[in-house]
Amino acid sequence: MSEPSIFIVDDDQAVRASLSRSLRTRGYNTETYASAQAFLDSDALERDGCLILDYGMPDMTGLELQQQLIKRKCMIPIVFITGHGGVPEAVEAVKHGAIDFLEKPFRPDILINRIEAALASAATTRASDESTRNARARLESLTEREREIAQFLVSNPAQSSSKDVARHLDISPRTVDHHRARILEKMDVASVAELINLALATKLFPVGQGRIDRR
Repeated sequence: MSEPSIFIVDDDQAVRASLSRSLRTRGYNTETYASAQAFLDSDALERDGCLILDYGMPDMTGLELQQQLIKRKCMIPIVFITGHGGVPEAVEAVKHGAIDFLEKPFRPDILINRIEAALASAATTRASDESTRNARARLESLTEREREIAQFLVSNPAQSSSKDVARHLDISPRTVDHHRARILEKMDVASVAELINLALATKLFPVGQGRIDRR
C-alpha cells in the first residue's frame, strides 16, 4: 500500500504553497488543489490520505465539498482551515465528521497533530473494513444449514449447547456438533464465543436475524 497523501484544497495559492512546503519538510506527501471542484475531478477520492480543506472558498465552499464527499461515500478525514470561520461553521463541519476546524493563523505543530489523528482514524477504519470484508467472505462459504446454526448461536448465546440448538432446529445434537465444527473451521475462529465476538464486531447478521424458535 502506498503512503497516504495530504491533499490541500485552498483557493489562495500562497496558502497552498506554504502548507505544502511545511508538510513536505516533515516527510509528508502533498498534493494541492485550487478549488473544491478540482479536487472532486481528481483521482484523490480513490486514495488514502487526509484532506486539509479551506472553509471559505468561492463557487463551492469547504462545507459544500464535505457534503459532496459524503454523498459519494468518500470517507477521507478532513481538517478544516479558515480565516473567518465561527462557532456555527465549526460545529456544522465537525458534526459531519471533520477531525477539527482550525482558524488561521495556526501553529504548524497543531496542524501536524490533527493530521496524525486523521491518518490514525483512517487506518483504524480501513482495518475494520478489511476485517468485515474478510468475515463476510468466510460467511459466504457456509452452507445454508451452517449459516442458520451460526445465526442462532450468535443471537442466542445463552442457548449455545448442542442440545439447545438441536431442540430449536429439530435436528440431532450429533448433527449440530458436526455443523458447529465446520462453522468454526470455515469462520477461522476457535470457539463459539469468538464467533459471537466476530459477528458482533463486523455486523455479520442484520439485527433480528438468527432468532429461530420452532417450539
